[in-house]
Amino acid sequence: MTDTQTDSESTVSSSTPVASLAMVTLDAPDAGPLGEFWSAVLGWPIVYSDENYAMLKGPSHALGIGTIPDYKRPEWPDDGHKQFHLDLAAEDIEQAVERCVELGATRAEPQPGETWTVLIDPAGHPFCITDAKNWG
Repeated sequence: MTDTQTDSESTVSSSTPVASLAMVTLDAPDAGPLGEFWSAVLGWPIVYSDENYAMLKGPSHALGIGTIPDYKRPEWPDDGHKQFHLDLAAEDIEQAVERCVELGATRAEPQPGETWTVLIDPAGHPFCITDAKNWG
């Protein structure tokens, strides 16, 4: 750290990244059906699937789904153990929510906000549908 940098500035760097995000992987009780759900929601093709793993390929990233023995669903409302969730952008939030529910998601209760809707995927992972206009 230089004499003119603050502590917060020293933790944020504009240098070349160490790595790039290639894929996010979700745990699941059964990779295949959850892969089919997310393929239908995102419109991404399943490029690999067997009894233990499924991979979807998006335009710039991939989504992996791994079968985990003794899988434990996340809880909603979150008790601090969820650790992450996906935010999806849609032109029409309610239409996107209705389609996700048709595909097997459930609407979470309680709903914590007004500008997004929290859904639960078939394996219990919370995810949000937000207005695409908010993402620039």
